[in-house]
Amino acid sequence: MTHMYDPTIDGARRAAALDDLGRWVQDFLASEGSDNAELGEQLADDDLHWAGPLLVEFDELHRFAGPPSQPTMTRLTDEDQRRVSDMVDSLDDGWRPAPCVATHKGDHLSLEDGNHRVEALRRHGDDRWWTVVGFDSDDARRSFLEAHPTGAELAGLRSAA
Repeated sequence: MTHMYDPTIDGARRAAALDDLGRWVQDFLASEGSDNAELGEQLADDDLHWAGPLLVEFDELHRFAGPPSQPTMTRLTDEDQRRVSDMVDSLDDGWRPAPCVATHKGDHLSLEDGNHRVEALRRHGDDRWWTVVGFDSDDARRSFLEAHPTGAELAGLRSAA
């Protein structure tokens, strides 16, 4: 499969500039390393309105594996633990992970893709990371960005003051 966008923060920014973040999400989730094309297709079928990449606090993310205030990786497999440890080592060496993918569900953000990255970044000492967020309507997207002014600036919807 040929991908239109590279699976990086800059790739997501290029897609956002072309109002094509939905395609970036599909490309990213189908790329080597994510290997989750099925989720990409599901999110495309949901006809979401995308914003980002935005810097999102980890405490704002509801992870499927557990509450946002509790590291979820401690309850997962040894293989998951090794993967996160390898990611932390890579962060120490200057690696910049791809953005996470989340969806807005009423009053919270559900982390769709990026549990390992979030845990590695948390262990590395970070408390937020770039995230591409899908909303069920353009009104929901705009309301969220109005409540998160820095996010709106990063998404190019408002000029920085």
